[in-house]
Amino acid sequence: MVTAGIWLSFAFILGLLVRQVGLPPLIGYLVAGFTLSTLGYESNSILKEIAHAGVLLLLFSVGLKLRLSTLIRREILAASLLHMAIMGGLTYLIIILTIDVDPMLALMSAIALSFSSTVVAAKVLESKRELQAFHGRVAIGILIVQDLVAVAVLSLGSGEAPSIWALTLLGLLFLRPLLFRLLDVTGHGELVVLYGLLLALVIGGSSFEHLGLSSELGALLLGIMLASHKRAEELSRSIWGLKEVLLVGFFLQIGLLGHPDFATIQQALLINLLLPIKAMLFFFILLLFKLRARSAFLAGLSLATYSEFGLIVANMGVKQGMFAAEWMVLLAVTVAISFAISAPLNRHAHELYEWLEKFLHRFESHQRHPDDEPIHIGNSHVIVMGMGRVGSGVYDSFADKQYRIIGLDSDPIKAEQQRKQGRRVLYADAEDPGLWSNMILDGVHTIMLTMPELEAKVLATRQLRKRGYTGTISTTIVFEEEEAPLKAAGADYIYNYYDGVGSSFAQSTIENVILPNEA
Repeated sequence: MVTAGIWLSFAFILGLLVRQVGLPPLIGYLVAGFTLSTLGYESNSILKEIAHAGVLLLLFSVGLKLRLSTLIRREILAASLLHMAIMGGLTYLIIILTIDVDPMLALMSAIALSFSSTVVAAKVLESKRELQAFHGRVAIGILIVQDLVAVAVLSLGSGEAPSIWALTLLGLLFLRPLLFRLLDVTGHGELVVLYGLLLALVIGGSSFEHLGLSSELGALLLGIMLASHKRAEELSRSIWGLKEVLLVGFFLQIGLLGHPDFATIQQALLINLLLPIKAMLFFFILLLFKLRARSAFLAGLSLATYSEFGLIVANMGVKQGMFAAEWMVLLAVTVAISFAISAPLNRHAHELYEWLEKFLHRFESHQRHPDDEPIHIGNSHVIVMGMGRVGSGVYDSFADKQYRIIGLDSDPIKAEQQRKQGRRVLYADAEDPGLWSNMILDGVHTIMLTMPELEAKVLATRQLRKRGYTGTISTTIVFEEEEAPLKAAGADYIYNYYDGVGSSFAQSTIENVILPNEA
């Protein structure tokens, strides 16, 4: 218990310190492991089990977000595999020529370093509200393909032949309706978390492992099986905090393998010189598939890291005795440095693109990817940006009064659902600086911003005024303090949800319920 307390204390303090300077806390967890190793602490079976559980929950979460329709697009599959092949080969040559190591060790390391960080990219894109932007969807799709390759490597490298009883796992396909039903009846409390743990660690983890298959593969497949369920996102959110805590154990375990010396840090810095090449390679590959320079640049920059999955793959090599644990220290330091470089660059990604735009734009194809084309709104007079419940209500009210109206939403699935309901709705990302500049707004007299995120509304308003839009910008708020930044950005009319909810509720009751006459 004392040892666990020391682990937690070091992880928390160093994670917090690293976070204060704007870097991902997991860098602090790795540093905590290195520090504890220097002080003479070693990993034990408990920490290994915690680390393994964190990895399984991570893979289960990846599976829950996996939509085959996203992966079968050529720009996703081709960009992922082509980049991994080129980058893996280049990394292999660099390691062989600069570090005196066994070719097999160099190959495993090159494979491990060909992946990009799912954790860092997803968190960066989420913090900037860009997960549903086109470049965000491309980046996440590429990451999922890489994760699938990583799981395949883990399975092939496990060194165990599957049991004949492994065929019984095909029965899980027939149990899918039962798994769906169980998720339906779990409610919204702790049972959802327990159900996620049961699927990821027991059915997907232990069951697969006992039958000679990769537990990592099992966790991923169980997640994929539930990905189409309407509550898959809720399940993913429910285990998110626990997954993050358990992954701390994984990074601590890696750090406890040893502490880096000066030569190791030098080698790690040398390998990180490949990061600009990694980003540029993504940029040019994505341009081959007709993406705009902006989309290719932002996607490539978000993928310019080395991956925690690389550490998982490399750790398998240590378990199989393919190479010494000391080599993991070099890879861990390399990954940590890549995070430290990537995080601040991605925070200023849009400013970097504006600075480089004239240079990068010359590489852009005259043809455009269908999802990356400018938005054509036709002869619309009113635009509703954000087609949730409020936006749908606004759209219907204007449509009933015969206004020519169009809806825009940053979620392509929601946009498709809206179209099926008979509304004119297109996919568009309000936070994309290129959206409003490429849109012809001559006939538009009103733009309604009903997105939930304040940052998105402020940015959209600012972009519209910057490009010279003089029509009315109307937006919604929830809290009074949100009014000032929207006014400063140029919004004309700001409506607080709660100001009118009482009168609207009363009016609805009067219209729909027969009340006794007070006269």
